[in-house]
Amino acid sequence: SGRKHGTERRGAAMAAGRGAAVLRRVWRERRAALLEPRYTPLVAACLCLAEGGVNLWVIRRVPYTEIDWKAYMAEVEGFANGTLDYTQLKGDTGPLVYPAGFVYIFLGLYYATGRGADVRLAQYLFAGLYLLNLLLVFRIYYRTSKVVPPYVFFFMCCASYRIHSIFVLRLFNDPVAMAILFLAINLFLEERWSWGCFFFSLAVSVKMNILLFAPGLLFLLLHQFGLLGCIPKLCICALLQVILGLPFLLVNPVGYLTRSFDLGRQFQFKWTVNWRFLPEEVFQHRAFHATLLLAHLAGLGLFALHRWHRPKESILALLKDPAERKPPSPPLTVNNILCAQIVFVLFSSNFLGVCCSRSLHYQFYVWYFHTLPYLLWCTPTAKLAHMPKVLLLGVIELCWNTYPSTVCSSLSLHICHGLVLLQLWYGTAPPPVPHTPPSGRRPAAISKKAQ
Repeated sequence: SGRKHGTERRGAAMAAGRGAAVLRRVWRERRAALLEPRYTPLVAACLCLAEGGVNLWVIRRVPYTEIDWKAYMAEVEGFANGTLDYTQLKGDTGPLVYPAGFVYIFLGLYYATGRGADVRLAQYLFAGLYLLNLLLVFRIYYRTSKVVPPYVFFFMCCASYRIHSIFVLRLFNDPVAMAILFLAINLFLEERWSWGCFFFSLAVSVKMNILLFAPGLLFLLLHQFGLLGCIPKLCICALLQVILGLPFLLVNPVGYLTRSFDLGRQFQFKWTVNWRFLPEEVFQHRAFHATLLLAHLAGLGLFALHRWHRPKESILALLKDPAERKPPSPPLTVNNILCAQIVFVLFSSNFLGVCCSRSLHYQFYVWYFHTLPYLLWCTPTAKLAHMPKVLLLGVIELCWNTYPSTVCSSLSLHICHGLVLLQLWYGTAPPPVPHTPPSGRRPAAISKKAQ
């Protein structure tokens, strides 16, 4: 009997030990899934499933707020009725101020939703757009050097009230443009540069904020193809704009260009998120706008020279064919590190534009929200430095959820933007100089997909 009890105790102890080992292993795996970037696909899949439920709950439980949807529908209804003079297309909020791609896409939504009457169906369509946008963003993060720990994606998804509102409660055109833009970036990462330029131009035709990515894209095209090689890609962008706008250009070309690409449009002070601490007369003054433009151009120049470009090489070398440079420029998508360079150039180009914007409205948050984790974690991060970056994300979210904006919220937003810029400048280094191939060996040719 004693031996039997002893055997049972040993068996129970061994079982407890095995159970504890299993629990420790499960805990380590769960902890690794939150911290190690190799688990990004798993975390992304779980978050996308969760986001499907979150969006359905928001649509059914949170009241829809009418802001621009009826105006969008009225603008495209004029086109559906045969109006091709862009200056005559108007809605409840004023004249149509977006390029022609917006008209075609929202005309499809106009017919799909019974001339805009079925708002609930439109919300479900935008919920699908939200999930598609999220998948495209996750794929960009996965294709880079996997620098962002997966737990950060929880803050990029379920925690943002404002982004869910922009997509499924406000039905703005900004998320449509950004989803197409993220599709273009995915194509750039796959060396589909021509198709990427096509969809980049399509995104611009929905809303002009996509042009904030254009300086970075021009730099990448010059780096990849040189001046002569990038001209066909630029022609794709320009030709698509002409084709989309052709019905309106034939009727009133000046009216179309001045309305759809109005760079001097004045913004209303009551909606500004970032400049609330300024007097309204300063906010509206042309000298202030010119100062912001100069700051934007200076920032782009500094980043192009010292963060996007290789050291000890003239920026004018970008005008040459890549094979004629010394040392020759390697194809940009040889590995994940160079994929990360593409994303860094595009995301930082856009972020500089956001920092120097004449005004940011609440729907503009989607312009850079999904890029913030990359911009914060693309620099080397010590263990203790993770929490300040998470805190920075939280403060930015709080600023965008303060309605109406206050002096404190707008100042805090600028401080957060400044901190992100400082860590981008001091925490990143220019791309390394590639090793010069031995004499007599020709540099590797650019793959056919990149042509």
